[in-house]
Amino acid sequence: MKFLAVCGFGVGSSMVLKMSIEKVCQERGIDCEVENTDVSSAKGTDADAVFTSEELGQELENNVKCPVYPIKRYMDKAEVGQAIDKFFENGGN
Repeated sequence: MKFLAVCGFGVGSSMVLKMSIEKVCQERGIDCEVENTDVSSAKGTDADAVFTSEELGQELENNVKCPVYPIKRYMDKAEVGQAIDKFFENGGN
């Protein structure tokens, strides 16, 4: 399973979000690969789900084939966990 953490330039905030996703997945025993990247690269990358800011979420929803989950607080494991739960509730495998 592959998740993308996306921000404008693919460096700062996406790295923080990537670490939160990895922690939540590890705690839940979910085997996944998480990459941090920028918006342009995300549009051409195959993934099972994309996690990003609300601002970038709309643009990505129109340009990727997988579900997009907006996250407000990148370091909030509870919020990230809820998004991951939603992914699995909606048929993510």
